[in-house]
Amino acid sequence: QVQLVESGGGLVQTGGSLRLSCAASGDILIINTLYWYRQAPGKQRKLVASITSTGSTSYVDSVKGRFTISRDTAKNTVNLQMNSLKSEDTAVYYCNANIKSTWGPLRGYWGQGTQVTVSS
Repeated sequence: QVQLVESGGGLVQTGGSLRLSCAASGDILIINTLYWYRQAPGKQRKLVASITSTGSTSYVDSVKGRFTISRDTAKNTVNLQMNSLKSEDTAVYYCNANIKSTWGPLRGYWGQGTQVTVSS
């Protein structure tokens, strides 16, 4: 059994910062690429950032220069530092991870999501 639990969401004013964290726990043998997605009201879930097992990162254009994804391999966590937040960043943020458990195949897991609201 593998679980992903996000934390760090909340309400922040335009221009402010938030740091999201996602912790993976359970039967984990290998964690490959980690992702942060977001879903705004009435819209599809979209990829925001990713980080590979070797630390290579990728961002959607709208967050480049403002968001930073990082991972702590020892703690099985992935973080998303969000600076210069804009109202259009308002969404539920989800982490996703490709995880190989001891007895199961490599597959993707989702966290439950954390709400980020940016007010003007």
